[in-house]
Amino acid sequence: MVRSRPSFVCQSCGAVSNRWQGKCEACGAWNAIQEEAPAGGVAAHAARGKGRAFALEGLTGDSAEAPRLKSGVAEFDRVTGGGFVPGSVLLIGGEPGIGKSTLLIQTCAALARRGERVVYISGEEATGQVRMRAARLGLIDAAVELAAATHVEDILATLGQGRRPALVVIDSIQTMFTDAADSAPGTVTQVRAAAQALIRFAKTGGSAVVLVGHVTKDGQVAGPRVVEHMVDAVLSFEGDGAHHFRMLRASKNRFGPTDEIGVFEMTGAGLAEVANPSALLLAGRETGAPGAAVLAGMEGVRPMLVEIQALVTPTTLGTPRRAVVGWDPARLSMALAVLEAHGGVRLGGHDVYLSVAGGMTIDEPAADVAAAAALVSSLTGAALPADCVFFGELGLSGAARPVIHTGLRLKEAAKLGFKRAVAPPPPGDRLDDAPADMHVGTCGHISSLVARIAAMAPARETETRALRPA
Repeated sequence: MVRSRPSFVCQSCGAVSNRWQGKCEACGAWNAIQEEAPAGGVAAHAARGKGRAFALEGLTGDSAEAPRLKSGVAEFDRVTGGGFVPGSVLLIGGEPGIGKSTLLIQTCAALARRGERVVYISGEEATGQVRMRAARLGLIDAAVELAAATHVEDILATLGQGRRPALVVIDSIQTMFTDAADSAPGTVTQVRAAAQALIRFAKTGGSAVVLVGHVTKDGQVAGPRVVEHMVDAVLSFEGDGAHHFRMLRASKNRFGPTDEIGVFEMTGAGLAEVANPSALLLAGRETGAPGAAVLAGMEGVRPMLVEIQALVTPTTLGTPRRAVVGWDPARLSMALAVLEAHGGVRLGGHDVYLSVAGGMTIDEPAADVAAAAALVSSLTGAALPADCVFFGELGLSGAARPVIHTGLRLKEAAKLGFKRAVAPPPPGDRLDDAPADMHVGTCGHISSLVARIAAMAPARETETRALRPA
C-alpha cells in the first residue's frame, strides 16, 4: 500500500505545495504555510468500490420554483431572493463590529416568533453574551435556542434531536473544528472540512444554514476560496463604522439575483430597515452650497440618490493632494485628467477632496458626470440647482456616454421632488421612459457641462484664471 504524504497548505489563500517554504508563491504571504495531514489516501479511494449508474433527464419537464421561508426582515429577504430556501447554505462576511451578529440575531428572533425552530450556535461568545445582546435589542421573548460550541460532530448530534430546525446560524465557521481533519481550528483544512460537514447536514436534513465568516484586510472572506463555491449564496455586510448606514449585498446566489441590496440603519435598538434609502441619504443636505451634486445612481436594480461633495482649493505644496472617500481614486484621477484635457479646467495647482455623503461607496461609472459637476462647481463657486440630478459615464475623449436604467433613475429622482436632470443623450436621442414633469438636459461632452456650470458662477478673478477655453 502506498503511504500518503502530508501536504503543506497556505493558511491565507489555501494553496497546496509538496514542501514547506517561508513565502507562499501564490499570494506572497510569509510564514503562512503549515503542514497538514491528508484527509484520505489510496486505501480510502479503493474502499469506495465501483460506481452506480443513475438516470439522466432532459431539459423539458416541470421545474417547480424552490420553496421559500420568509425571515420576517424584508431587506434580508430582498437580498436572498425572497427568503431562505430549505436545505440551502449561506455564507455572510463583514468587518468586525459592523453588525453581522446583530443582523442575524434579529433575523433569528423574527423567524422564531413565527413558530419556527431556530438554533444559534456561537463559537466566539458565551450564551450569556448573546442573551445580553438580545436583551438590548428587545428580543428576549423570541424562542431562539442558543449554544456555545465549536465541535462540529457535537453540533450535528444536537441538531439531530427533536424537531428539524428551520434555520441554523454558525458564528463563525473559522472557530469550528471536526475530527475528520487533523489540524488546528481555523486552518484551511479545518474550515473546509467543517463547512463540508455542515453543508451535508443542510442538504440531507432540509435546514437552512447560515455561516458567518471573518474577512481579511481587503474585505474578502478569510479561509479557502473553495468554501464560497460550496455554499449556495455569499453575502457581504458592508458599512462605515463612523456612519449608521449598513448595506447587505449578494455576490453569489443560486436561488435569486445578485444585483439586489438591503439597506439598514444602525440605531440604539439594533438594525432598522430602510425602505427608502434615497430620502434618508439626502435628508439634511445643504442646498445652495458650491461643490455638491446629487447622483442618481443604481445599486443593482435599485435606484439610489446620493450626494457627492467636492472641495477644490489652491495648494501650497509642490504636489497637489488628491483625497477621495467612497469612490474609486483611479476614477477620480481619470475625471481630473479629462477635465484638464477636454474641459479646459486647470486643476494642477489645486488640492482636490471628494467624498460620498452618508458613508456610502459608489462603484458604478455613472458617477463620473456627477463628480465632474461637483468639482467644477467647487472650483468656480457656482451652486448647482437644488432640484437637479446628474449621472453619466465619461470617456477619455471627453464624451459623456449613456448608462443603463435611465428611466429608473429619473423616476426615483422625480419621486423625491427633483425636476431636472443632466445626463448623456440616450441611444437614438429618445427618452420615452422619463417622467412627464422631468426636464432632462442632455450633456454630450464634458466641455458643455463645464460651460453650463461656469455660466452660473459669480465673476471672480481666481476662477477665471483656472478656466481656459477648451
